[in-house]
Amino acid sequence: MAAAELRCRRVGPAQTGGSRWNDLLSQGTKGGQQEQGSAAGSAAAGGVQVQPGTFWLTRIVLLRSIAFIYFVAFSVGYHQNRQLFGEKGLLPGKLYLQKIQRYAGGRVGFEAFSYAPTILWFLDWPNMDAHLDNIALLGMGLSVFILLTGCANMIIMLILWILYHSLVNIGQICHHQILNQHPGEYC
Repeated sequence: MAAAELRCRRVGPAQTGGSRWNDLLSQGTKGGQQEQGSAAGSAAAGGVQVQPGTFWLTRIVLLRSIAFIYFVAFSVGYHQNRQLFGEKGLLPGKLYLQKIQRYAGGRVGFEAFSYAPTILWFLDWPNMDAHLDNIALLGMGLSVFILLTGCANMIIMLILWILYHSLVNIGQICHHQILNQHPGEYC
């Protein structure tokens, strides 16, 4: 009786898989029908039954935490990218991409893309400010969607990662030196 009762409590009636499993449980115990009825009654009375061994809460908390971090990163990017990497910024991204293009032989190919992997290679460079803002807004929108719903798939997370790294890689050496910067030094 104890082994079948543990199996019923551990697996639960929602995960038993149908009548065949119920038949096996009832054959293993003398009072199988009563145990199955009490387990099903407690699930119906309590509403949602949380099963041990599931990670639904961890998944939702982790996804929302990552989405919050992306939201903060994209909102900071939205407010600062024009001043840092825009057409009239401190380190213009258009000039940076043109230098990489010249270094790679005058064309946008694998060598240029591997040096600075960003989706800005495929966009129109005279509208760099608009593209930087649109990338940040799209990232903010996707991260807000994940924050509100608590669900995301691999495609949405990959899009967020690509958008974020597109902004970071246009950041040139300034983004990499901020971590190692001494007081009084500037990018």
